[in-house]
Amino acid sequence: MAAKISLIGLDQAEVGHVFRFVQPLQTCSECKIKNVCFNLEHGKRYRIKEVRKQQHPCMVFNHDKVATVEVEEVDEDLVVEYGNKIQEGSTLSLKSRKCDHITCEFIEKCNLTYYGDEVKFNIRKIMHKVDCPKGYNMKMIEAKLVNGKN
Repeated sequence: MAAKISLIGLDQAEVGHVFRFVQPLQTCSECKIKNVCFNLEHGKRYRIKEVRKQQHPCMVFNHDKVATVEVEEVDEDLVVEYGNKIQEGSTLSLKSRKCDHITCEFIEKCNLTYYGDEVKFNIRKIMHKVDCPKGYNMKMIEAKLVNGKN
């Protein structure tokens, strides 16, 4: 996948830093370079590959500046109920578990917080068993979003 150019706060502009693009801020609607910031896809995770010298003024980020960065999309770590359909290389529709165990460290990864109720993922790697406080047989997987449905 080709790298994309975006802008990020100076304090986050570090090669290898991984972040999630959530959504454009309303404060930015008048900015002349907002399209560079907002060319990333809602909910996806990105890793900074290169920090360029070019900086721009910004009233949102601390230090009042943003750095120009080259980013690449990175796979998601998700928690899914383990079963026959969970195999490396397979593509499946995942639904949010809608779990209400708010103290669980994996709640965002089970509930697909950044993706909605149902999306398709390609399983890249089955990583390890997750200790589910509700007793489900859950595994951490590394997956790539297949469709752009967010």
